[in-house]
Amino acid sequence: MGEARATQWSCLLAAVLLAGCGFHLQGRTALPAVVRQPYVEAPDRQSDFVQYLRHALLSNGAQLTPERDRASVVVSILRDNVARRVLSVSATNQPNQYEVTYTVGFSVSAPGGKELLPPQEVSATRTYSFDERLLLAKNHEEEILRQDMARDLADMVMRRLASL
Repeated sequence: MGEARATQWSCLLAAVLLAGCGFHLQGRTALPAVVRQPYVEAPDRQSDFVQYLRHALLSNGAQLTPERDRASVVVSILRDNVARRVLSVSATNQPNQYEVTYTVGFSVSAPGGKELLPPQEVSATRTYSFDERLLLAKNHEEEILRQDMARDLADMVMRRLASL
């Protein structure tokens, strides 16, 4: 019975230490009260980034408001674009490596117009090889990279929202 009690105390001690050091599971960000009822304003409400940001807000306890005047904060997406450029070409002048950059600009304000986070940008860049013979697979790879970058950018924005 003494060994079981020692194991329980060890588990309790480990839990207290982890909680005390600020450890959080990945994907969970403690949101301050001011961000509990946000309104997300975006030119393209269906972009990968906006969808991941909305999902992250919901999964972290926020209740998205459909009306701007009822929101506790307004998260304005000012820029949401993906750019692709050729990094290298083959001897026959065919692209064989691309770089994809996903850039998001945003700001956060209170309903009265008070600026909580000034306009700022976050971006992510990935590279991938390209083979014309595998066109469908490479297009799919690029789409997966875009989604991954959108998820990473949404996480970056969530961390900045958590700092309010």
